[in-house]
Amino acid sequence: MILRAFSLLVAAVAFWGSSLAAQPLLVEGTQTVFQRVLTRPAATLHGAADGPVVDQIPAFQPFYVFADTGAWKQIGPSVSRDPTGWVKTEDVVEWKQNIVGAFTNGAGRERQLMFSSEEDLRWLLNHEALPQIQERLLAEATAGISQGDRGVVSVEPEEYVNIREDLYVMPILDFVEDLHPLNYEDILLMEVASVPLQTQNKVQDTTGQDTAAFDVGIVFVLDTTQSMETYIARTQKVLKNTVERIAGTEIGKLVNFGAIGFRDNTDAVPALEYRTRVLADIKRRDDQSEVIAAIGNARVATANSPGFNEDSLAGVEDAIDRIDWQQEGAGDPIDARYIILVTDAGPKDPRDPNARSPIGVQELQADAEGKNIVTMTLHLKTPTGGEANHAYAESQYRALSTFAGRQYYFPIEGGSEEAFEGVATRLVTAITDHVRIARGEDTFLSADEAGEDLVALGRAMRLAYLGTQRGTQAPDVIRGWISDKAVEAPQSLAVEPRLLITKNEMATMAELLDNLIRLGEQSQGGDDALNFFTQVRGVIADMATNPDRRLNTEAETLGGALEYLEQLPYRSQLLQMTEDRWAQSAMLRRSIIDGMRQKLTQYRKWLFDPQVWTALHEGATDGELVFAMPFDVLP
Repeated sequence: MILRAFSLLVAAVAFWGSSLAAQPLLVEGTQTVFQRVLTRPAATLHGAADGPVVDQIPAFQPFYVFADTGAWKQIGPSVSRDPTGWVKTEDVVEWKQNIVGAFTNGAGRERQLMFSSEEDLRWLLNHEALPQIQERLLAEATAGISQGDRGVVSVEPEEYVNIREDLYVMPILDFVEDLHPLNYEDILLMEVASVPLQTQNKVQDTTGQDTAAFDVGIVFVLDTTQSMETYIARTQKVLKNTVERIAGTEIGKLVNFGAIGFRDNTDAVPALEYRTRVLADIKRRDDQSEVIAAIGNARVATANSPGFNEDSLAGVEDAIDRIDWQQEGAGDPIDARYIILVTDAGPKDPRDPNARSPIGVQELQADAEGKNIVTMTLHLKTPTGGEANHAYAESQYRALSTFAGRQYYFPIEGGSEEAFEGVATRLVTAITDHVRIARGEDTFLSADEAGEDLVALGRAMRLAYLGTQRGTQAPDVIRGWISDKAVEAPQSLAVEPRLLITKNEMATMAELLDNLIRLGEQSQGGDDALNFFTQVRGVIADMATNPDRRLNTEAETLGGALEYLEQLPYRSQLLQMTEDRWAQSAMLRRSIIDGMRQKLTQYRKWLFDPQVWTALHEGATDGELVFAMPFDVLP
């Protein structure tokens, strides 16, 4: 007990003595969460309480609170520097959870309306003629007509705004958890404010047409193990036929190809030669024969892999990270990005010792969609796999192949070569049609031939492209209520809650998970499990000596150490784990440790990716850069 008290004392001295700068006030009842506010429109900064105005402040700008007199608050944008001035309390809004909303891709649903009050939003949700009323309100809002009787204050942008590529701060000020009247599924009714971070539109020509041509990139991720030889040949045939069809046309200049091969762990079976290999990178080629030849030359392995499942996730991860989607040399990124995974096996589970990485399908899918990449899986259900493997593989690939709320998983029953070639041809042709539609040309496939999901995918990609080209932003300087699920289609997520996390906070989560994994692996027996929490408290006390690692050393749960997560509309086994529950079940402990390892891998990737992080204010330190983090990859 004396040792623990001494550790806490050291932590406190180290933190408060680490800087001469003033420290923000803590949220009542917490040890580590600072008070934050958002400025209202027309707020002004004063040199002192009741003092003269020294500056205007942008609407809904986030600030830390350093002092509070009741009528006045002393504020500043950074925890590492002194406050910058005072604002009237009536000119700010308390921001409790540091969560923001991010519009999802609107393909397949209506644009969502924002209302001045929770009651007005509930009126629409419960209206018996909801679709008709929504259509009328949308038409009025788009036309700038307001009758003023239903409280519509704004409408979702027509194009998709990718919050990862162009951060906008749409803080969630308050939320209510409820059930959607249409299907009784959980929904969040959220009060949001809109603060576009960027104010300048991207360049358009004077005719109003976007200056860059919409193009697509297709990367085949091919299983090159022994059983795949005929399917690789069929893939080459599909690609060759497609290229011949579009050769010499404008479409041919806008469809780009690449390919990656994958096998399995070469440490276990050196004769496999490689785990993954880039067969052909994405390039804007006039002649696609290089890619056709690369696929044709992709010999299958001569050795057996360790186990039936292959390391397909390593192949997909490399397609996300190693393929040059950004076209760094040209400075003109590929607009619509498609991965087509072809395999007859399930993916290695991250717990498999032969898997390259502990990253799982959930984290991989979130990373891909954040980069506007859709993974489409052609799963060959050959007799060799058996029903048990097929069921496992299908569940994993369905999760991996989710984009904009739809799944792009295509099972090939019995592994039929003819059926595989037909589906592959339809996918590639539908993707080339996405370019035709963007150019206003007739499509090769009818909507029925392409299928509803592929048609919706094309629209999703075009919305993202137009949002980027036109510099589309979230509605500017508004405050209103919106549902996280589409009001007319509650199966579709419209606004995704995200945590606006700093780099220091993510680094804290990563370091804590790393320590929890290490300690958890050592806690195999019942007695060890009982000692686990004691060891964790010691680790947290040690981490708290670092001023950049803000942790609650008195937490009763594992997640409680990260206090800024506790009040979120998010639940996880880790956040709610108590000492008793940890000791009860070895299987539960294993599941939690495996989940932590997968998330830790993703956190480390983000921490070292400079494109992820954005400065909210001038002069922000590296640790103060922010990222809008999806809830489903929180610990």
